[in-house]
Amino acid sequence: MTLQWTAVATFLYAEIGLILIFCLPFIPPQRWQKIFSFSVWGKIASFWNKAFLTIIILLIVLFLDAVREVRKYSSTHTIEKSSASRPAAYEHTQMKLFRSQRNLYISGFSLFFWLVLRRLVTLITQLAKELSHKGVLKHQAENINQAAKKFMEENERLKRLLKNYGKEEEHILEAENKKLEEDKEKLKTELKKASDALSKAQNDVMIMKMQSERLSKEYDRLLREHSELQVEHLEVHGSHTVEARLGEF
Repeated sequence: MTLQWTAVATFLYAEIGLILIFCLPFIPPQRWQKIFSFSVWGKIASFWNKAFLTIIILLIVLFLDAVREVRKYSSTHTIEKSSASRPAAYEHTQMKLFRSQRNLYISGFSLFFWLVLRRLVTLITQLAKELSHKGVLKHQAENINQAAKKFMEENERLKRLLKNYGKEEEHILEAENKKLEEDKEKLKTELKKASDALSKAQNDVMIMKMQSERLSKEYDRLLREHSELQVEHLEVHGSHTVEARLGEF
């Protein structure tokens, strides 16, 4: 086996080993995601696409070369098989055909597994992201469920409090209504007493008013009589004075 095909075979064995490692069930995708997130992968990420395309091109070229070799030695094998005069040449051609077929399988499977490996890494990365997102969503759902449960418990507690408060408020309202009725009766009694006192006061005022009017009339009468007596007194005193003066003359 030449150097190039030895390298392709080694590359094929490495691909098979990586695929088997990726398919191990006890390594979760999150672990592979952590491995893929190492800083070293970030440094070579810019060369990854170029290396991937370069390896694909090399494998395609080797695969086409192997196909050409298979077709070449297949036709030569048919010709030399029909002629039995050169058995050594037939064995040599058969060996070349076997090697070309081996190289065809190696290059073909290397190309196929390289594409599968790329796709497998992409799927593992996506699966790890989805699982992480699922974990976040699950955590959020659990938090939402806990919050909803807490709100429901708080709602039930508030309902019980409102129910108890409604009963207490009903008792309070009944007590207040009873107290208001008692106050109403008291106010009625006091209002009646106040009305009676007002009526009595109004009667007293009327009596005092009538007495005042009588006193006023009596005062006027006495005042008139006093005035008349003063006038009479002045008239009598004046006549006596005149008579005394006349007597002096």
